[in-house]
Amino acid sequence: MKRSAPQRAPEIQVETQGRMPPGAVEYAQEKVRALTGRTREPVLYARVRLTHMANPAMERPAIAQANLDVNGRPARAHVAATNVNEAVDLLQDRLAVRLTRLEEHWEARRGKTPVPGPHEWRHGSEPTHRPDYFPRPAEEREVVRHKSFSLALESPDEAAFELETMDYDFHLFTDLGTGEDSVLYRAGPTGYRLAQIHPQPDLVGPVDVPLTLSELPAPRMGVAEAKQRLDLTGFPFVFFADATTGRGNVLYHRYDGHYGLISPVE
Repeated sequence: MKRSAPQRAPEIQVETQGRMPPGAVEYAQEKVRALTGRTREPVLYARVRLTHMANPAMERPAIAQANLDVNGRPARAHVAATNVNEAVDLLQDRLAVRLTRLEEHWEARRGKTPVPGPHEWRHGSEPTHRPDYFPRPAEEREVVRHKSFSLALESPDEAAFELETMDYDFHLFTDLGTGEDSVLYRAGPTGYRLAQIHPQPDLVGPVDVPLTLSELPAPRMGVAEAKQRLDLTGFPFVFFADATTGRGNVLYHRYDGHYGLISPVE
């Protein structure tokens, strides 16, 4: 039987910003390389970004983010901690969860039933180590990032998979069953909630993930009104129907205190 060639470990690219302790780059490379060596699918690309904010008022000024390409499927993790080395440790733990989800995905595609292991993923079982939001005054906030792309046409189960492997707080997509622009986000410790431009509960197909469906249609408004609603409610994001196009948009708080906007291309 012909044996497959051993996987070549990818170069772990590390970018830094701010003051770093000695050996921080090598420590991050070591931690991420340990994970890439255990994946069944080849890791084609790996990048880590380490940031230490020069703000003495921040309780967790160290931020670590990793982006991986696992045989064409992206995986991402994002954490904050009191120091850089702790952030790297947390990043390794959180990234391991993302890779476990990808492994389950590959096994499902092969028609196999994943075997539960000691680190089997359970939604809501991992602690939250998200970076803190910078308390920027509302009058200084601007939309500093606008991402526009074709929304994926997928089921809520597929949307939940994307949300988890990419470590997102929400996922904007077009629901396969209803054709509605929709947003999926975490709700409570063990489930998800689905909001749509025009909710159609009867047309949302059967799902495996624990899911509740909002019965309220998305409000139709412009970006300026969405900003006001975001500031008044204190929510992490606002899902709305664009006043001009009617398509689903998401305005969200960035960790730097500004706004980000996600909208579909026409």
